[in-house]
Amino acid sequence: MLYLAPAPPWTVAGQVLLQASGLALLASLSPTALLIAAVYLGSARPRLTAAFYLAGALAVSAVMGVVLLVLLRDADLSRAGERDPRYEFRLGLGILLLVAGVVISRLKSLVHRQDPEKHGVVYRMAAHPALSSAFVVGVLVFAPGACFLAAVQVIATAQSSIELTLFAVGLVVVINVLFVWLPLLLYLGFPDRTTRLLATFNGWLRTHGRVVLIVALITVGAIMVGDGIYGLAT
Repeated sequence: MLYLAPAPPWTVAGQVLLQASGLALLASLSPTALLIAAVYLGSARPRLTAAFYLAGALAVSAVMGVVLLVLLRDADLSRAGERDPRYEFRLGLGILLLVAGVVISRLKSLVHRQDPEKHGVVYRMAAHPALSSAFVVGVLVFAPGACFLAAVQVIATAQSSIELTLFAVGLVVVINVLFVWLPLLLYLGFPDRTTRLLATFNGWLRTHGRVVLIVALITVGAIMVGDGIYGLAT
């Protein structure tokens, strides 16, 4: 009988952090988040308003990250005996993401030339910057999506220590709100240059945002499907 030694703890930790971080990075690619960050950094109180926006984004990401973690851990998918259900869950989630990417790519109605600032409660709130509304906007914009769920499930279904789990969730939360704290950080050091850069990058994202979303969904879906198939086959 062939004996396979278990992977060293640092190898398992590296795999969990790498997969979760990559998925969180895809989750952070939000044209809406960057657009609103640009609006707040151009307001009368840019630093404080953007800070409240960041606080709302961090709060909802942290709370939902912990909630999703607890729900998935309660399903005991991290246990060795639940190996097949764990990979079946990843495979199913990956298929759903692939389907979502294909459906969005086929929806021609999403290509209408409209000014997004004139539509939706989030944009209306952001159009009149205030500290309280900035916090709420952060909560609404960063309500967890499929990529964020995929990042948390990597952590929740891994056989890892409580210390690694908490660190990984915190890392995912920080990466998830990248398009808020990074512009704010750059603004603190280079306000004028950051404003011009945000305008340029935001214009690019608004033009290619649909493509970015499709690529993100298909990429994450392919990763999850591949991981699920590999886990079930080995």
